[in-house]
This record gives sequence, C-alpha cells and structure tokens, in this order.
Amino acid sequence: MNKGTIYTHKQNKVATVTFFHSASNSFPSELLNRLIDTINRLGEDEEINIILLQSEGEKAFCAGASFDELIEIKNIEEGKHFFSGFANLINAMRKCPKLIIGRVQGKAVGGGVGIIAATDYCFATEAASIKLSEFSIGIGPFVIAPAVERKIGVSALSELTIDATNWKTAYWAKEKGLFSRVFENNREMDEAIEILIQKLASYNPQALKEMKIVLWQKTNHWDDLLIERAEISGNLVLSEFTKNALQKFKK
Repeated sequence: MNKGTIYTHKQNKVATVTFFHSASNSFPSELLNRLIDTINRLGEDEEINIILLQSEGEKAFCAGASFDELIEIKNIEEGKHFFSGFANLINAMRKCPKLIIGRVQGKAVGGGVGIIAATDYCFATEAASIKLSEFSIGIGPFVIAPAVERKIGVSALSELTIDATNWKTAYWAKEKGLFSRVFENNREMDEAIEILIQKLASYNPQALKEMKIVLWQKTNHWDDLLIERAEISGNLVLSEFTKNALQKFKK
C-alpha cells in the first residue's frame, strides 16, 4: 500500500515541509501521523523560525482523509480514531510555536480545507478551489469546522458545508479570509512566498512566538472539542446511509 511521503528541507531558518500521496495528496493515517510528528519536532527546533507547508505536484493540494481507510471502518472505536487524525493535526498546527505558512497550488477537499484553515497565512493560485463534500456521503465537517469557522466565520462555513457538491473558487476563499493572497500561477505565488518567508525568518523569533499565541487565543479547549467532534463523525460513518453512499462512491 502506498503510504506517501513527508519531506523536510531546512534553509535560512525556514523549514519547508512537503507531503505527497498518489491519491490526490490524501492522508492515510500513517502519513497524517508523520506530518503531526514533523510539525511537533519543528516546533521545538531552535534553528527554525518559520514553517512552509505544501504538497507535491501540480494538481490537487489535498483530497483530505484516505477514502480506502474510511470505507474499512467497522466500529465506533475505529471511527473515532480515524477522524481524530485531522483533529490531532489541527491541534498540532495551532499549538506549534512557529508561524505556519501555507502554499496551495490546487484543489482542496474536506480535511485539506482544514489544513489550510490551520495555517497562519496562506498563499494560493487560481486553481485552488475548495469544497466540503462531507454531507454528500452522510457525515459532516465536524472536526475541521472550528478551524474553518475561525478563518471565514459561521455564515461562510454554513455556505461551504451546505453547498456540499459545488466547488468554491480561490477568490471566494480569499474574500472570506481563508486565503491571504491568490496568484495566477505557481511562479508568481512562489516569488511572493520567498519574499515573505525570508522577511519573517529575519524577525525576532520571540515576537513571532508571542504573536502565534495571540492569533490562537481562545482555542485551548480544542484538544477536547475536536476529539468530541471526531466521535460524532465516527458514529455517522457507521450509519446505513453513509455505508451505502460510500459504496456508490467507490463504484
């Protein structure tokens, strides 16, 4: 089974973390755990001031959780454990003392949108459409909802969740606050990223750390909240409705 890859490159106080999986950069549990470990480790690295998070390839940024693992869930314990993966990643990102900059070159679905929402500043191209498709298979974006709501508000979260089968453009996401800047192509985006991360890396690391705390204030309860949300999804994925929807999607 393809487990995917996580690659970290360090230079000039910036750690560039690149994840890849052949299934549209989706996350099987093992790959998700490796990304969490990477974020935690870099958070303690005194030689790093900034983390740049990106996926490999020219197409999808992230298709969310692994569909293959999703359809294999057989009981509530497995369901809660599965959905706790993105809960743990979002919590690792919010508690990481380094600012995390996102680079989104393509479409993002479900948990991929949650990753974007958990970055502290995010660049994207026009190709970076987003969608929360969970309703269409009988569950909901319960785990990532707090992170998405924090960035775009309840109204936009509601729109994105309820309109589950339609893509929202990168410019819609920027207007709502999910993306900080949107560019026509990767070259222009990467030039802007390089300018910003080099500036940030030169700033007082203690000031960056203190600002990270300020940006994520009032989220300390997420350690419990996101796991509670994972249990909701874990229950729903066992429903007859969702089982039938997943089988149709698989075919």
